[in-house]
This record gives sequence, structure tokens and C-alpha cells, in this order.
Amino acid sequence: MPKRRRKNEERPDESWLLPYSDMLTLLVALFIVLFAMGEIDAQKYKELANVFRSELSGSSDSIVEEPFTKTTEEVPNENEEEEEEIEDSEAANSIRELNDLKELQANINNYIETNNLTDDLATSLTNEGLFITIVSDISFASGSAEVNEEGITIAKEVSSFLDTHSPHQIIISGHADDRPMHTVEFASNWELSVIRAVNFMKEILADGMHDPTLFSAKGFGEYQPSVPNTSEENRAKNRRVEILVLPNFEINIDED
Repeated sequence: MPKRRRKNEERPDESWLLPYSDMLTLLVALFIVLFAMGEIDAQKYKELANVFRSELSGSSDSIVEEPFTKTTEEVPNENEEEEEEIEDSEAANSIRELNDLKELQANINNYIETNNLTDDLATSLTNEGLFITIVSDISFASGSAEVNEEGITIAKEVSSFLDTHSPHQIIISGHADDRPMHTVEFASNWELSVIRAVNFMKEILADGMHDPTLFSAKGFGEYQPSVPNTSEENRAKNRRVEILVLPNFEINIDED
């Protein structure tokens, strides 16, 4: 038989278990919250500490004496550094390319002014590249795709300018006015404009200074006029050959 407890035997004082269990519960809750919060700033730690301090204010020694401060050593992001280096390199290449095209444009403009060709040749620099425009009337006879003597001279001069330090892709395009073209040789302005572009390109490549793989030719017929075809003067401007020097890197004229 089990022994009976003596009446005068004292039970151990277990009243401390309740606040102790509460304290442990609060501590577990604290670390769970800290773990869940992950990245957190010092102000949030301070607020959290104040909450637990108020909960444990019955104790003479506060469990949370000071607000937590999170100190983390920032580790440089190698990917970000590489991206910044690439961006800096691309920006430098863009500026260098823009300056090179400006220098090329200045040289051609000087040639135009020196030879009094301002009515026949022009240049323009856009984000697409450097355009060199040659009015067709000084390079081709009316309705013909054969480059005349003056056109051959201009092609040779332009060819020397295109011999740049860094090779560029070159696109030569032919354009026509809106007058219908229907002959035995050319069924439309499409054929006339593209054959003019091809023949002018051949004259540029005749000196053998350039890589032919960098050149291409195309024709737009009458469908990309530079000015409205409302007068003979405007039609003469639309009968043109354009040379586009493509930049090797993206350029932005607006930010210049």
C-alpha cells in the first residue's frame, strides 16, 4: 500500500514556475519574431524591445535592457560592380563613337564648302548614324542609272572620307521623285532607285580601300521623299542617293 503523506510534511513552493514559464514563452516568441523579420532596421528593434520591456515590467531586472542594434558588414555585390563597369565602358564607347562621327561630318562639310557643293551635297548626324546626301541630278542623267563623271568624282572623294580608323557598316540607298517611271530598262522607280544605289556603291568600292562585306545597297523608289513633291525644285531634292554610316556603338545626339 502507498504510504500516506504525513500531515506535517510541507509541499515544495512551486509558485515560481508560472512566471518562469511565461518568461520562457516570451523569449521563444522574441526569437521567432526576430528570425521571421529577417532584415530590419534599428528603429524596429527599438519598438520591439519596448513592447517586451512593458510586458516584463513586473520584474526588477528587465530582460531587454537596451534596444537591439543590427550590425551587418556590407559585402560588395560583384555582379553590380561588373554591371557598372560595363555601363561605364559602353558610355565611353558611345561618346568616342559620337566624336568620331562628328569629326567625319566636319571633314565632309569642309569638302562641300571648299568645292562649292552646298546645293548638291549635305550631311546630317542622327542617332541612326551619319547621313551623306548626294542629289542625283549631279550624278545621273535623267532616267539613267549610270553614274556620270561628276558623280564618279564625288564617289571617289566620299570613299576617301569613309576610310575611317574603325571600319563602319555602310548603307547606300537610292530615292526617286513621284513622277512615274516605266521604260524598257526600269519598270518603276523601285528599279531605278536601287540600281542607282548599287552603281554608286560600285564607284565607292572601285579603289579597293574598303571591305565590300561592310557595304549594302537598297532602293526606296519615290516612297521616302525628303520634301513634298510639290515643285521641280523639291523633286530634284528627292532624286538623291544617301550614304548612311552606321555607328559601331549606340549614340545619343539628344544628350550631347
